[in-house]
Amino acid sequence: MDQPAAAALPFLKMHGLGNDFVVIDARAGGIAVDPARARAIADRHRGVGCDQLIVIEPPASSLADAFMRIRNPDGSEAEACGNATRCVASLLMAERRSGHAVVETVAGLLDAQAVGDGRIAVDMGPARLDWREIPLAQACDTAHVPVALGPVADPVATSMGNPHATFFVPDLAAIAVADLGPVLERHPMFPERANIGFAQLLAPGRLRLRMWERSAGITLACGSGACAALVAATRRGLVDRKAEIVLDGGALEVEWLRDGHVLMTGPVATAFRGTIDPSLLAAA
Repeated sequence: MDQPAAAALPFLKMHGLGNDFVVIDARAGGIAVDPARARAIADRHRGVGCDQLIVIEPPASSLADAFMRIRNPDGSEAEACGNATRCVASLLMAERRSGHAVVETVAGLLDAQAVGDGRIAVDMGPARLDWREIPLAQACDTAHVPVALGPVADPVATSMGNPHATFFVPDLAAIAVADLGPVLERHPMFPERANIGFAQLLAPGRLRLRMWERSAGITLACGSGACAALVAATRRGLVDRKAEIVLDGGALEVEWLRDGHVLMTGPVATAFRGTIDPSLLAAA
Protein backbone atom coordinates (compact mmCIF):
# COMPACT_ATOMS: atom_id res chain seq x y z
CA MET A 1 0.00 0.00 0.00
CA ASP A 2 1.32 3.45 -0.87
CA GLN A 3 2.41 5.60 2.05
CA PRO A 4 0.38 8.82 2.48
CA ALA A 5 2.14 11.91 1.23
CA ALA A 6 3.71 14.05 3.92
CA ALA A 7 1.90 17.29 4.59
CA ALA A 8 3.41 20.70 3.98
CA LEU A 9 4.45 22.44 7.21
CA PRO A 10 2.82 25.84 7.85
CA PHE A 11 4.96 28.65 9.24
CA LEU A 12 5.00 32.37 9.91
CA LYS A 13 7.89 34.65 9.02
CA MET A 14 8.17 37.31 11.73
CA HIS A 15 10.74 39.80 12.87
CA GLY A 16 11.59 42.25 15.61
CA LEU A 17 13.54 45.18 14.13
CA GLY A 18 14.80 42.92 11.34
CA ASN A 19 15.90 40.10 13.67
CA ASP A 20 13.92 37.50 11.71
CA PHE A 21 12.33 34.21 12.66
CA VAL A 22 10.55 31.26 11.13
CA VAL A 23 7.80 30.44 13.64
CA ILE A 24 6.25 26.96 13.66
CA ASP A 25 3.30 26.04 15.86
CA ALA A 26 3.85 22.49 17.13
CA ARG A 27 1.34 22.56 19.98
CA ALA A 28 -0.90 20.06 18.22
CA GLY A 29 2.01 17.59 17.99
CA GLY A 30 3.25 15.56 15.06
CA ILE A 31 6.08 17.97 14.22
CA ALA A 32 9.68 17.06 15.02
CA VAL A 33 12.20 19.82 14.36
CA ASP A 34 15.62 18.35 15.08
CA PRO A 35 18.95 20.18 14.50
CA ALA A 36 19.27 18.96 10.91
CA ARG A 37 15.78 20.15 9.98
CA ALA A 38 16.38 23.45 11.77
CA ARG A 39 19.52 24.00 9.69
CA ALA A 40 17.60 23.20 6.49
CA ILE A 41 14.79 25.65 7.29
CA ALA A 42 17.15 28.42 8.42
CA ASP A 43 19.29 28.22 5.26
CA ARG A 44 18.74 31.50 3.39
CA HIS A 45 19.55 29.97 0.01
CA ARG A 46 17.95 26.51 0.14
CA GLY A 47 15.37 26.94 2.88
CA VAL A 48 13.21 29.76 4.19
CA GLY A 49 16.02 31.64 5.94
CA CYS A 50 16.08 33.17 9.41
CA ASP A 51 18.25 34.28 12.30
CA GLN A 52 16.48 31.74 14.53
CA LEU A 53 13.86 29.04 14.12
CA ILE A 54 11.12 29.28 16.74
CA VAL A 55 8.94 26.28 17.64
CA ILE A 56 5.88 26.91 19.80
CA GLU A 57 5.18 23.88 22.00
CA PRO A 58 2.77 23.04 24.84
CA PRO A 59 3.99 24.56 28.11
CA ALA A 60 5.40 22.48 30.94
CA SER A 61 4.35 25.10 33.48
CA SER A 62 0.68 25.68 34.30
CA LEU A 63 1.51 29.39 34.55
CA ALA A 64 2.60 29.67 30.91
CA ASP A 65 0.52 30.02 27.74
CA ALA A 66 3.09 28.21 25.58
CA PHE A 67 6.69 27.02 25.50
CA MET A 68 9.05 28.67 23.00
CA ARG A 69 11.95 26.58 21.70
CA ILE A 70 14.73 28.50 19.95
CA ARG A 71 17.12 26.99 17.43
CA ASN A 72 20.04 28.82 15.87
CA PRO A 73 20.86 28.53 12.15
CA ASP A 74 23.44 25.83 12.96
CA GLY A 75 20.74 23.75 14.68
CA SER A 76 21.94 24.38 18.22
CA GLU A 77 19.44 25.40 20.85
CA ALA A 78 19.48 28.90 22.38
CA GLU A 79 18.22 29.69 25.87
CA ALA A 80 16.81 33.15 25.25
CA CYS A 81 15.79 35.53 22.47
CA GLY A 82 14.06 38.77 23.40
CA ASN A 83 12.83 39.71 19.93
CA ALA A 84 11.40 36.24 19.36
CA THR A 85 9.69 36.38 22.75
CA ARG A 86 7.87 39.53 21.70
CA CYS A 87 6.82 37.91 18.43
CA VAL A 88 5.49 34.76 20.09
CA ALA A 89 3.81 36.79 22.83
CA SER A 90 1.99 38.86 20.21
CA LEU A 91 0.65 35.67 18.59
CA LEU A 92 -0.53 34.32 21.93
CA MET A 93 -2.19 37.62 22.82
CA ALA A 94 -4.07 37.69 19.51
CA GLU A 95 -5.10 34.08 19.99
CA ARG A 96 -6.33 34.68 23.55
CA ARG A 97 -7.72 38.15 22.80
CA SER A 98 -5.71 39.44 25.71
CA GLY A 99 -3.07 42.09 26.26
CA HIS A 100 -0.98 39.73 28.37
CA ALA A 101 0.88 36.46 27.79
CA VAL A 102 3.41 34.28 29.61
CA VAL A 103 6.03 32.59 27.42
CA GLU A 104 7.98 29.66 28.83
CA THR A 105 11.58 29.21 27.66
CA VAL A 106 14.58 27.14 28.67
CA ALA A 107 15.66 30.21 30.66
CA GLY A 108 12.34 30.46 32.55
CA LEU A 109 8.94 32.16 32.35
CA LEU A 110 8.80 35.52 30.56
CA ASP A 111 5.88 37.86 31.20
CA ALA A 112 4.76 39.98 28.23
CA GLN A 113 2.36 42.90 27.95
CA ALA A 114 0.96 44.85 25.00
CA VAL A 115 1.71 48.56 25.49
CA GLY A 116 0.10 50.05 22.35
CA ASP A 117 1.27 51.08 18.88
CA GLY A 118 2.10 47.45 18.06
CA ARG A 119 4.74 47.31 20.77
CA ILE A 120 5.24 44.53 23.28
CA ALA A 121 7.02 44.82 26.64
CA VAL A 122 8.70 41.68 27.97
CA ASP A 123 10.10 41.10 31.43
CA MET A 124 13.28 39.25 30.48
CA GLY A 125 13.86 38.13 34.06
CA PRO A 126 16.78 39.05 36.30
CA ALA A 127 20.19 39.91 34.95
CA ARG A 128 22.70 37.42 36.35
CA LEU A 129 26.07 38.90 37.23
CA ASP A 130 27.98 36.17 39.04
CA TRP A 131 30.80 34.64 36.97
CA ARG A 132 29.44 31.13 37.62
CA GLU A 133 25.98 32.03 36.31
CA ILE A 134 27.13 33.56 33.01
CA PRO A 135 29.28 31.29 32.94
CA LEU A 136 32.93 32.34 32.75
CA ALA A 137 35.87 29.99 32.82
CA GLN A 138 37.37 31.56 35.94
CA ALA A 139 36.44 33.80 38.83
CA CYS A 140 36.68 37.51 38.07
CA ASP A 141 34.88 40.83 38.38
CA THR A 142 32.19 40.51 35.70
CA ALA A 143 32.13 44.31 35.28
CA HIS A 144 35.73 44.12 34.05
CA VAL A 145 36.45 40.80 32.36
CA PRO A 146 40.08 40.25 31.31
CA VAL A 147 39.39 39.66 27.61
CA ALA A 148 40.92 41.70 24.79
CA LEU A 149 41.28 41.45 21.02
CA GLY A 150 42.68 44.14 18.74
CA PRO A 151 40.96 47.46 19.49
CA VAL A 152 38.51 46.10 22.10
CA ALA A 153 39.08 45.09 25.71
CA ASP A 154 37.60 44.98 29.22
CA PRO A 155 34.03 43.81 28.52
CA VAL A 156 31.16 43.48 30.96
CA ALA A 157 29.76 39.95 31.21
CA THR A 158 26.05 39.38 31.83
CA SER A 159 23.65 36.49 31.59
CA MET A 160 20.13 37.17 30.36
CA GLY A 161 19.46 33.44 30.39
CA ASN A 162 22.25 33.28 27.78
CA PRO A 163 25.85 34.56 28.03
CA HIS A 164 26.79 38.05 26.84
CA ALA A 165 29.96 40.10 26.74
CA THR A 166 29.56 43.84 26.05
CA PHE A 167 32.55 45.89 24.88
CA PHE A 168 32.31 49.69 25.11
CA VAL A 169 34.06 51.59 22.32
CA PRO A 170 34.47 55.30 21.46
CA ASP A 171 33.65 54.87 17.76
CA LEU A 172 31.47 51.92 16.80
CA ALA A 173 31.89 52.64 13.08
CA ALA A 174 35.57 51.76 13.41
CA ILE A 175 34.91 48.29 14.82
CA ALA A 176 35.08 45.32 12.43
CA VAL A 177 32.29 43.32 14.01
CA ALA A 178 32.47 40.52 11.43
CA ASP A 179 36.16 39.97 12.17
CA LEU A 180 36.17 40.33 15.95
CA GLY A 181 32.82 38.70 16.74
CA PRO A 182 33.51 35.08 15.78
CA VAL A 183 36.87 35.04 17.58
CA LEU A 184 35.51 36.62 20.77
CA GLU A 185 32.46 34.33 20.74
CA ARG A 186 34.79 31.37 21.19
CA HIS A 187 37.27 32.97 23.59
CA PRO A 188 38.41 30.49 26.28
CA MET A 189 36.85 32.73 28.94
CA PHE A 190 33.40 31.71 27.63
CA PRO A 191 33.01 27.92 28.05
CA GLU A 192 29.53 27.99 26.49
CA ARG A 193 30.60 30.66 23.97
CA ALA A 194 29.02 34.11 24.20
CA ASN A 195 26.99 36.70 22.36
CA ILE A 196 29.28 39.64 21.70
CA GLY A 197 28.03 43.23 21.86
CA PHE A 198 29.89 46.36 20.79
CA ALA A 199 28.37 49.50 22.31
CA GLN A 200 28.93 53.25 22.06
CA LEU A 201 27.33 55.89 24.27
CA LEU A 202 25.65 58.37 21.91
CA ALA A 203 24.02 60.63 24.49
CA PRO A 204 22.66 60.39 28.04
CA GLY A 205 20.12 57.58 27.95
CA ARG A 206 21.02 56.49 24.40
CA LEU A 207 23.35 53.67 23.34
CA ARG A 208 24.33 52.43 19.88
CA LEU A 209 24.81 48.65 19.78
CA ARG A 210 25.97 46.14 17.18
CA MET A 211 25.72 42.42 17.90
CA TRP A 212 27.54 39.28 16.95
CA GLU A 213 25.15 36.53 18.03
CA ARG A 214 26.46 33.16 19.14
CA SER A 215 25.87 30.62 16.34
CA ALA A 216 24.05 33.21 14.18
CA GLY A 217 26.57 35.94 13.38
CA ILE A 218 25.67 39.60 12.82
CA THR A 219 21.97 40.28 13.26
CA LEU A 220 20.00 43.49 12.78
CA ALA A 221 18.79 43.34 16.38
CA CYS A 222 19.21 41.23 19.51
CA GLY A 223 16.79 41.70 22.40
CA SER A 224 18.80 39.87 25.04
CA GLY A 225 21.92 41.67 23.79
CA ALA A 226 20.20 45.03 24.23
CA CYS A 227 19.24 44.04 27.77
CA ALA A 228 22.80 42.95 28.54
CA ALA A 229 24.18 46.20 27.10
CA LEU A 230 21.85 48.28 29.27
CA VAL A 231 22.86 46.38 32.39
CA ALA A 232 26.53 46.69 31.44
CA ALA A 233 26.23 50.44 30.81
CA THR A 234 24.47 50.92 34.15
CA ARG A 235 27.22 49.02 35.97
CA ARG A 236 29.82 51.24 34.28
CA GLY A 237 27.91 54.40 35.28
CA LEU A 238 27.17 55.38 31.68
CA VAL A 239 23.36 55.37 32.03
CA ASP A 240 20.88 55.43 34.89
CA ARG A 241 19.16 52.03 34.58
CA LYS A 242 17.13 53.00 31.49
CA ALA A 243 18.08 53.79 27.89
CA GLU A 244 17.14 53.62 24.25
CA ILE A 245 19.30 50.96 22.59
CA VAL A 246 19.79 51.72 18.89
CA LEU A 247 20.55 48.58 16.88
CA ASP A 248 21.11 48.14 13.16
CA GLY A 249 17.41 47.39 12.65
CA GLY A 250 15.92 50.02 14.97
CA ALA A 251 15.56 50.96 18.63
CA LEU A 252 14.47 49.13 21.78
CA GLU A 253 13.60 50.66 25.15
CA VAL A 254 15.29 48.80 28.00
CA GLU A 255 15.08 49.35 31.75
CA TRP A 256 16.88 47.53 34.56
CA LEU A 257 14.27 47.53 37.30
CA ARG A 258 15.16 47.87 40.98
CA ASP A 259 14.14 44.24 41.60
CA GLY A 260 16.89 43.13 39.20
CA HIS A 261 14.58 42.23 36.31
CA VAL A 262 15.13 43.76 32.86
CA LEU A 263 12.16 45.14 30.93
CA MET A 264 12.49 45.35 27.14
CA THR A 265 9.96 47.10 24.88
CA GLY A 266 9.81 47.10 21.10
CA PRO A 267 7.75 46.37 17.98
CA VAL A 268 6.92 43.10 16.25
CA ALA A 269 5.94 42.41 12.64
CA THR A 270 4.69 39.54 10.50
CA ALA A 271 6.23 39.46 7.02
CA PHE A 272 4.33 36.54 5.49
CA ARG A 273 2.77 33.12 5.96
CA GLY A 274 3.86 30.06 4.04
CA THR A 275 4.30 26.30 3.97
CA ILE A 276 7.51 24.30 3.94
CA ASP A 277 7.60 21.58 1.29
CA PRO A 278 8.01 18.10 2.81
CA SER A 279 11.01 17.47 0.54
CA LEU A 280 13.07 20.04 2.47
CA LEU A 281 12.50 18.23 5.76
CA ALA A 282 12.94 14.79 4.22
CA ALA A 283 16.35 15.74 2.85
CA ALA A 284 17.55 17.07 6.22
